[in-house]
Parts: sequence; C-alpha cells; structure tokens
Amino acid sequence: MNLDDFSDLIQRPDGGVRRDAEERRERLTVPPGALGRLDELGEWLSAAQQSVPVRAVEQPRLVLFAGDHGVAELGVSGRPAGGAYELVRAVLDGASPAAVLARRFSVPTRIVDVSLDCDPKLLPESVVRHRVRRGSGRIDVEDAMTVEEAEQAIRLGMAVADEEADSGTDLVVLGDLSVGGTTAAATLVAALCGTDASVVTGRGGAGIDDLAWMRKCAAIRDALRRARPVLGDQVELLAASGGADLAAMTGFLLQSAVRRMPVILDGVVSAACALVAQRAAFRAPDWWLAGQVSGEPAQTKALDRMALTPLLDHGVTVGEGSGALLALPLVRAAAALAAELPEREPEKAGGEEEADAAGASPEAEGAAAVDGA
Repeated sequence: MNLDDFSDLIQRPDGGVRRDAEERRERLTVPPGALGRLDELGEWLSAAQQSVPVRAVEQPRLVLFAGDHGVAELGVSGRPAGGAYELVRAVLDGASPAAVLARRFSVPTRIVDVSLDCDPKLLPESVVRHRVRRGSGRIDVEDAMTVEEAEQAIRLGMAVADEEADSGTDLVVLGDLSVGGTTAAATLVAALCGTDASVVTGRGGAGIDDLAWMRKCAAIRDALRRARPVLGDQVELLAASGGADLAAMTGFLLQSAVRRMPVILDGVVSAACALVAQRAAFRAPDWWLAGQVSGEPAQTKALDRMALTPLLDHGVTVGEGSGALLALPLVRAAAALAAELPEREPEKAGGEEEADAAGASPEAEGAAAVDGA
C-alpha cells in the first residue's frame, strides 16, 4: 500500500462554486463581514457541496474510532491501561459528554472498535466486528503493530468512509475513544514536524500530574527514536509509532476527501492522523475543519502545519468527539444564514432613476388633480 496514491485522487472543493458563493454573499442584505467567520464557513461548505446556495447539513454523523495503546502501561494517561472499553461503554449507555451532545443535536453515533484490549463479547457485534487486533504495542520499545495490520486498519477506515458516504452522510464529526492515544498522536506530530518530545507533550483528556507528564515525555522521546527512520513511508510510520485506531482514522480521512465528504476534527488524535494524511495528499486538509482547541500542544502544532484554525476555544479537554460536536451547530448556522438570508433589491438603472426624479407623467398628474378636487 502506498498512501501517496491518494494525492492524485483528492481534489480541492470546487473553486468556481466558492467564487459564486462569495458573489452571492456580496448581494445579501447583511453587510459583508458582519457575520465574521460564518461567511467563510458557508462559502467553504458551498464549495464542498458544489451548491449555491449552500444546502443545510441534514445527515451529520459522529464517528468514533476506539483502541487501547500499550504505552499506557507506563502511567502516561489519567485512565488505566486497557480502559478504553469503559469509554466505549459510556457512549453506548448515553452517559458520556459526547453521547449527551449527540443526543441533543440529533446526531447518530457510530463506534468502530479497531484495537480495544477487551473481550469482544462485552460489546455489540456492530462495534467489534471490524477489530484489527487486541490493543497496540508499546511504541517506546516496540512497533504498535505490523505493517500488514497497519494496511488492514487503513483499509478499514477507508471502508467506513465509503459506507458513510454511500448512506448519505453529508458531514462527519470525527473523534476517538482511546487510552494512551494522545501519546501516540504526539509522537506522530513530533516526528512529522521535526520537534522534540517536550514541545508536543500535553496532559491528555483526563489530565495527568507532573510525574506522569515526565513519564509521557520520556515515552514520546523513546518512540521518536523509532519513528524517525521510517518517516519516508506513512504506513510504516503508523505501524511503528501510531496504532491501529490511528491508522484507521488516517484511512478514513483520506477516503472521506476522495468522496468529497467534509469532516470536523476533534482533538490531538484526529489532528495527528490528519497530519499523516496531509503528508500523503496535500489537498486533503481542504475538506476538514478543526472543531476546537483541545489544549494539547501537539494539536496546535499539527493544525498550524495544516493551516487549520479551530472554530472554538472553550477549554474543553474531554475528547471523544465532544469539542467537534460543539462546533457542529456553528457550521449548521453558517449554512442556514448563507442559504436563507435575502438578497438586496437590484439597483435601478440610470434612466429609471431620472424618470423618478422628473416626477409622474402628465396623465398621472391630471388624475391626481381630479382626485384632489
């Protein structure tokens, strides 16, 4: 598998349609610039849909890729190693922030178990049927998975994207359910951006103390030594330093761009996968929005590299797609405003204006005099 092949398959959103959307925006009754970034969002969505005016986002979907990471055994996460199952269970039970928001916004949720470290019988068949492996390896001392498993995970992500596009999904809110995933994500970002471990090490969605941060930084440093020799091949990089769930998300992002399906990214994990995907296909980021600032330094560095500006900054660190879900109403609002605000009445031609200035015709003046009498 060569992810560079996606470079020829992915095209940017239609530039001509975007110009038409910009021209239509100039004709609206609300002055240009008065809606701030909502104007830009509406025009971007119009280009992605190839439609002027833009269509409403009617069938969004929350897609969550789930997996455990062996590096969590080092105590680098606020959750116990192998604890991603609990995150999945909370979403299925409607008890997580993402589940509450998805329910409130009427967004159906899809969970894909790529590499959970639990008995598959504990979860519904619809969740576990695509599992690539049980957990991912400890990236500081071993590969996360084999190259063959990485290819399988990427193809899984591509298949999920095709299924969503074929079912009519018009926008995806992308997130992850993982323990140790931010460590793997930070390693990928540091490797691709050529930075040190300390620059990208954050405190994760559950939060960690200073000692855990130091362990996490050391784990990323060691993982980077194994990541840098394989930087030239994205599949090998994901196999060495990512994880099966991250590989699946990367395949999902690339195939979503092929299928012209917009995606809202959530936190550092989806940003890291997006950065790997950008390395393979430089046009792909034009199909993505950054939902929110997660507070992870690796996310900031990845988004800067892709020139993506987050829509929200509310200090939400919980992950699991919650921040991207919070951005969804903003995108829907931008689409509604762009589609439903009225256009200004066209200005009258010069001849008509002169006629108005000269007054009514003699017949009309006569009629007015009779009325006055």
